[in-house]
Amino acid sequence: MNGLPHKVTWKPGTVLHPLPVVLVGCGRVGVDANLITLAWTGIVCSEPPLLSISVRPERHSHSLIQQYRSFSVNLPSVAQVREVDWCGVKSGREVDKFAATGLTPLAGPQTGAPLVAECPVGLECRVLEIRPLGSHDLFLAEIVAVYADERMVDATTGAFALARSAPLCFAHGKYYQLGKYVGFFGFSVASRKGRQRAEKAPDPAPKSRRGRG
Repeated sequence: MNGLPHKVTWKPGTVLHPLPVVLVGCGRVGVDANLITLAWTGIVCSEPPLLSISVRPERHSHSLIQQYRSFSVNLPSVAQVREVDWCGVKSGREVDKFAATGLTPLAGPQTGAPLVAECPVGLECRVLEIRPLGSHDLFLAEIVAVYADERMVDATTGAFALARSAPLCFAHGKYYQLGKYVGFFGFSVASRKGRQRAEKAPDPAPKSRRGRG
């Protein structure tokens, strides 16, 4: 039997959605700092904390990441959507993206990779492996430090308040703001008291490297 009942069959493609949209910082501040907008990224391990990004070899950022073996992953808010899009369509070979957008580069204390001061959250990453996949090369990296704006941290509990960042996501060529909260991990099996406690609690702070730098 071809296909499935009540389903439309498409050819294999990148239809996974939504995806985080991030600004990846590479190069070095004051030398060749650059930004590239990516959606092909994700967490791949919790201990040690690892993530991956995928970049086309012909992109300017690819050679910078390969050269310095480090990069930053910056999580923008909806307030930065224009800058995010602009950095995705312009080449760092032709323009200084930090200067053109007015975004501020901060040298990462652990690796030297540039972080974006205006983004609510930044992850400093050290490359462990580069793996050619086809159209893209995958950079497997360890998250060596996490930085969050003070406003992102609940003053009472010290926990991470994700909703304050108004995070962006990406789906099929379009940007979206994350919307209505609908539940927490494990809510389907939690007791009533457990659900009540979880509903009131802010997001937990990242456990790895919290407070470093």
